Amino acid sequence: MSHPFLDRFERFADSDAVVYGNKASSYRDLLHAVGEWREFLDGQGVRAGDVVTLEGVSSFEMCAGLLALIERGVLAVPLTPLPAAKRTEFLEVCEAETTIAVDGSGGRTLTRTGRTAGHELYQRLREAGRAGLVLFSSGTSGRSKASVLDFEKALARYGEPRRPQRLLSFLNLDHIGGINTLLHTFSQGGTIVTVADRSPESVFAAVARHRVEVLPTTPTFLNMVLISGVLERFPTDTLRLITYGTEPMPLGTLQRLKQELPEVRFKQTYGLSELGILPTRSKSDDTLWVKLGGAGFDYKIVDSVLWVRSEMAMLGYLNAPAPFDEEGYFNTQDVVETDGEYLRILGRRSEIINVGGEKVYPTEVENVLLQVDNVAEATVSGLASPVTGMVVKATLRLAAEEDADQVRLRVRRHCREKLEPYKVPVVVEIAEADLHSDRFKKIRSAR
Repeated sequence: MSHPFLDRFERFADSDAVVYGNKASSYRDLLHAVGEWREFLDGQGVRAGDVVTLEGVSSFEMCAGLLALIERGVLAVPLTPLPAAKRTEFLEVCEAETTIAVDGSGGRTLTRTGRTAGHELYQRLREAGRAGLVLFSSGTSGRSKASVLDFEKALARYGEPRRPQRLLSFLNLDHIGGINTLLHTFSQGGTIVTVADRSPESVFAAVARHRVEVLPTTPTFLNMVLISGVLERFPTDTLRLITYGTEPMPLGTLQRLKQELPEVRFKQTYGLSELGILPTRSKSDDTLWVKLGGAGFDYKIVDSVLWVRSEMAMLGYLNAPAPFDEEGYFNTQDVVETDGEYLRILGRRSEIINVGGEKVYPTEVENVLLQVDNVAEATVSGLASPVTGMVVKATLRLAAEEDADQVRLRVRRHCREKLEPYKVPVVVEIAEADLHSDRFKKIRSAR
């Protein structure tokens, strides 16, 4: 018996559902692929309530496989290809009973781990007969946490079809943003365009080739887009909306994007694996003020920190205490400013740098650093100091090779003109490696 979410696909039968490897597959094809997955799971004895990983890059087969696991009522753990040690850690934390790997050609490999998953959160879902979803945090500030969500609650927020759109699936299926993109698009009868390579060149080539209308992505990636010059090389006439989230957006980057793409609307999103994606409304395309909340969501601000209550909030973490208060509000740890109904997200409280009693928000300094010629990426963190407790440290990746001492002189001169003295980086390091994760989110803790 098919899941009610899949039943609506019959209405979109001949419309494109997924574009993968430049091949378009319809909703009829997608339903057929889900049927093949159904037979595969039957043959392998995969049952409702099993903890099953689905591992692979975003593809037509991964999309069909995830839908089949939802339909089966398993506790699904979507994963991208991982280093061996990280994969072992994730399988242990989620108590994976079965792993399914999908290769580049759509082939499947199923393996039994020999584990029996008995976590209390799993038991709650099994007793309720509900499909589950396990998502791991990026872990850039410590060990990755594993959130357990009720998949049925996530599906319930997607309403009747109104306007199908063509979206590029930038965030992978191991990310709440990638899951939201997939489910929202399919609920509306839209088209998911996938890319194997998420470089600016490949993404905007796909936007042009497949007439993408919506691009959900990250500020780090959009900054790379500006530096790369791809907007001059590919037509963007079909692009109507770019959404950005997962980390604070540098205001200068947003304003430059609006100049480069005046016909495109920019929308700030806000979501966490623990809470889902909140409805948002940006005050305007070129500011960082945003209105949060809507049906199923509520928030409060305590000591400048945002707390959110969500109907689709996780049941809890598999490997950590859950920071909910007695009213069900989740501590996001994000420090915010307010302007009436609008908020501006300044960054995580744990990332604030205390310089002799003065607070420094890394994003403010990073915004200034990105104005310096030849700086492609910038991350700011605190460094211990015997005099002031901490000083500001900047790590930069350059767009082109340049003498490091010259870069440091130029950076400090620019920062002294734009920032209060205690915010000016005392230490400036030049890095060869990218300063972002494979989710295109800044990495500060490792620097």
